Amino acid sequence: MIREYLKNNILITDGAMGTYYAEITGQYSVVPEMANIDDPETIEKIHKEYIAAGAKLIKTNTFSANSIILDIPRTEVEKLIVAGLEIANRAVKDKNVFVAASIGPIPEMIGKTDLDQAVVIDEYKFIVDIFLKRNVKIFIFETFSEFAYLEKITEYIKAKDDSVFITTQFATTPEGFTRKGISINRILDKIKMSKSIDAYGFNCGVGPAHLFNALKNIDFDNDIIAVAPNAGYPEIIHERTVYVTNIGYFAERMKEISELGVKILGGCCGTTPAHIEKLVSLIKPEQAIVISKREIVTKAAVPLKAKNGDDFSRKIQDNQFVIAVELDPPFNADTQIIMKNAQICKNHGVDVITLADSPMGRARVDSIMLAAKIKREVGIEVIPHICCRDKNINALKSTVLAGYIEHIRNVLAVTGDPVAMADKNDIKGVFNLNSLKFIEFLSTMNKEIFTQDPIHIGGALNLNLAKPEEELVRMQKKVEMGAEFFLTQPIFDERAIAFLPQAKNHKNVRVLGGIMPLVSYRNAQFLNNEVAGIQIPEKIINQFIRCADKEEAENLGIEIAVELANRIKKDVHGFYFITPFNRVEMIIKIIRKLGL
Repeated sequence: MIREYLKNNILITDGAMGTYYAEITGQYSVVPEMANIDDPETIEKIHKEYIAAGAKLIKTNTFSANSIILDIPRTEVEKLIVAGLEIANRAVKDKNVFVAASIGPIPEMIGKTDLDQAVVIDEYKFIVDIFLKRNVKIFIFETFSEFAYLEKITEYIKAKDDSVFITTQFATTPEGFTRKGISINRILDKIKMSKSIDAYGFNCGVGPAHLFNALKNIDFDNDIIAVAPNAGYPEIIHERTVYVTNIGYFAERMKEISELGVKILGGCCGTTPAHIEKLVSLIKPEQAIVISKREIVTKAAVPLKAKNGDDFSRKIQDNQFVIAVELDPPFNADTQIIMKNAQICKNHGVDVITLADSPMGRARVDSIMLAAKIKREVGIEVIPHICCRDKNINALKSTVLAGYIEHIRNVLAVTGDPVAMADKNDIKGVFNLNSLKFIEFLSTMNKEIFTQDPIHIGGALNLNLAKPEEELVRMQKKVEMGAEFFLTQPIFDERAIAFLPQAKNHKNVRVLGGIMPLVSYRNAQFLNNEVAGIQIPEKIINQFIRCADKEEAENLGIEIAVELANRIKKDVHGFYFITPFNRVEMIIKIIRKLGL
């Protein structure tokens, strides 16, 4: 039925539910899906207002109705979905209006815990089955940031009922990328390969002007396109998200979008029945569709000027043995010591300097900024660590772009150490992504932005875990997402050494073995007992008991480091030396003794 309607008409859908519900009730902190049970009269009233405004399709108030987001049992989720569907059906009774099941994205991570993909897929299937059992024929998957899961779940729906009409919509930034860094063109490439999606388009994220600019030079090949932008950009007033009142402007921009050949039009956050009513009056959707002829202007991409590959990357790619040295960014603005140490490393043939990103959750100088300074002033290659703890996806992207401008072409993607419990009241971790997702995001940036001169992506490898075989599986996932090299945690014990050959033998993997020279008995005890990810055998720790002074302890630390390095050399592609307490001279002595 909806397919027949779309042959000769533009389909106008409803606008926002969540923001409009908050606006008319004043309940800005309420989860709107809960109102299906707690306030069904208002939800039905909103549906009817959109229908009176001219909407020919309304979406069920079920966007976030899942057990993962709401953290409620599935029995309660089913009640919310069934109630939402019943409310929508009551609203359209005796009216020629379609009802669509609204399903939003389910996060893959709750807090800092990754969800198994099978868990997420199972949740989608659970939701879909509730609608299918009640003979719902239209599904709208809204506000997605990537294609993951959509192919599987839409194929699942079609296998059960191939008459169902499925629309998938993605949220974009003003630059034409999703929040996962995927461009509109890549989305279209993915969608066009799918046989289980009937219509696709974009909603939320931006207002109509940005969506028009993003879509105006795209040839949709007569596909059914759905567009439902926000009213515009909101502002925060007294802790409430408020959208500008722009009904006429919104409708005029949407009319321009309709002239691109878009067949399904509606609104997202900030839009109201008044927006839809004005949109209907301008477009007159039930008249025969007349699509303006337009010339698709394809702008030639301006290629980024390729730089000469750095020595570290070339050596990694050529399977040469490499030397990396980690220097600690300072806690204050004094960079004199680290710059001096970087110069010493360069003078002694070190290939690359790595810089941690505020390890142990304690603020240090930004790793990207300091890496840029070292590269520019010392002339040695750098690998800044970038952790996900302190930055959302916008900040991570900005950081990477800034580093790229400074010709940084190697990064280590890490999740980041957690904030100490004592600081949690004052300092909040972000964890918008974890290291796996960040590696995938960087790989996407390489494909979309850095095509001519991509960033080389590294990952962390911890073989000191209770089950190192699980870490090897995780390493392989990182490789599949785009990681090219790995830096291990400091290696001391036999079990970690035993697993190194398995890591090295993974296809397309370059592993740098972590070597951290110990400086005293107290230092060894601290690392072994208070720093996660480091395990030092008692026989090594106890050797420091006999040391009479600092010099003797340092010499012993160098001796142990050299012995460990010689043991693992055949099973790694290079060494990753972690400098203790700015004592870079210890690292240089180790390098000399190893004959590197």
